[in-house]
Amino acid sequence: MTETIPRETFTFLKRLSKNNNREWFTEHKDEFKEIEREVKQFYNQLGELLNKHDQIDKVKVFRIYRDVRFSKDKTPYKTHFGGSFHRIKPRLRGGYYVHIAPNNESFIATGFWEPKKEDLLRIRKEFEIDDAEIRKIINKKAFKDIWGEFVGDEVKTAPKGFSKEHKAIDLIKKKQFIFTKKLTDKEVISPNFMTEVDAYFKAIRPFFNYMSEVLTTDLNGVSLLD
Repeated sequence: MTETIPRETFTFLKRLSKNNNREWFTEHKDEFKEIEREVKQFYNQLGELLNKHDQIDKVKVFRIYRDVRFSKDKTPYKTHFGGSFHRIKPRLRGGYYVHIAPNNESFIATGFWEPKKEDLLRIRKEFEIDDAEIRKIINKKAFKDIWGEFVGDEVKTAPKGFSKEHKAIDLIKKKQFIFTKKLTDKEVISPNFMTEVDAYFKAIRPFFNYMSEVLTTDLNGVSLLD
């Protein structure tokens, strides 16, 4: 099992960063394809590991090619690898992401990037009614030691229909519910990298269990899946 990202991945991405043009990339296409094959193998095997304690229906490794149509940055290639892991919907909610980049810029992320309008309102309503359970989950030391605090976008004061004086406004005003963990190059190329990432993701489960229950029931606790 490929439990780590090949060291050559960082070397190639650093060189690509300095030579981000089609001519150079074409000359080194075979080298890239071999690295990409190993990286994809890592993501797929991590997906298999996640499936031992979760239910993943899709592993997606993003392409190296950048969409430059609406970007001021016209460099054609990404200088990182990224892959996401989707849990089986609608019963299970949330997802995982692994970002591999040199110079200690790798990270893992998990949570809810772009909740649908209806889901976001449902989450906020839950926090408005009772924020004790979510706080108990995210403030537990074992959880916090790995994932720290929520990151992501939020409104400046209060969403429409909510009081800015509410005791849970710090949670209610969030538009995203994301946790991230930075990783060093040394961690990424260590022999047990995959099992460590799997353990980090496993630690997020209480949060996912809570959010999945919220998003599959109404405010009275009645299932929306029947």
